[in-house]
Parts: sequence; structure tokens; C-alpha cells
Amino acid sequence: MSNQDFTRSFTVDQTPEQVFAAINNVRGWWSEDIEGATDKLDAAFSYRYKDVHRCTIKVVELVPGKRVVWHVLDNYFSFTEDKTTEWTDTKIRFEISRMDDKTEVHFTHEGLLPGNECYEACSEGWTMYINGSLRDLIATGKGQPNVGEARTEAERTLE
Repeated sequence: MSNQDFTRSFTVDQTPEQVFAAINNVRGWWSEDIEGATDKLDAAFSYRYKDVHRCTIKVVELVPGKRVVWHVLDNYFSFTEDKTTEWTDTKIRFEISRMDDKTEVHFTHEGLLPGNECYEACSEGWTMYINGSLRDLIATGKGQPNVGEARTEAERTLE
């Protein structure tokens, strides 16, 4: 993991176990258009946003109340010159830790770097989904997953 990998963090009042359950409820915070199990070790799931972005992700680590790690097996972006290599073979990590009476979530997309062609759109999207939708799902029980409509300015420009 390099210090340029994309990261975001936030704290919530809920327990590490509640945070872990919410992270694994990917349809509740990222997208309702997910196929496959998102909460089982070695399971693979697919994500799709219109014809703009699709990927297949394998769950490679699940440590209840502590960590979730995904490995991106393949990826496609319609809006980049190289359609298939960005995100492919990267890791997406959720580290969970208890700090006094709060729980911290530290998100890292290892391999999503400022030099990537998709960096602006992807970092804007991850910020909204992690610090907005996932945090809301944990704190209130209701996230704002993608339901097929553009959510960020970057997504609107790609349509």
C-alpha cells in the first residue's frame, strides 16, 4: 500500500460489529445493481453502473468487527482510454477500529492513484459512497445506494 492510495475515514457511534455488517451490505450503500454474495469469504460479486462502469470483485478477507478486503478481478470503464486496466488487480480495504466510545472506518482503495485516468471521477464517487452513503447506512440504517441514476457531478458528465 503506498501513501498515494485513495483513502477516506470517518467515525460513528455504532459498534465495530454494526459497522462490519453495514460494510457487507453493499446493496445498502453502494449500488442496488450488485449480483452475487458480498458477505462471504471467497465469494465474487459484480457491480454495474449503466454502460459506464462494471467490475467483478472477490471478497478476500473478512474479520468480523475489524476488516473487510476485496480484490478487483476485472474492471471496465467506458470513459477511459484504456478501458480495462484501471482498478483491475487492485484491493479495496475497510479497516474498523474502536476509539474510546466511537468506531473508526478507514477506507483505502490500494492502486487508485492520482495518476490514474479515472482518479477524479473515482475519488469523487468513493468519497460520496464512503463518507456519505456508507456512513449514513451505519448511523441511520439508510444509505443512498446507486439505483441507476447519476449521483455525482462526475457521473453526470459521463452519461
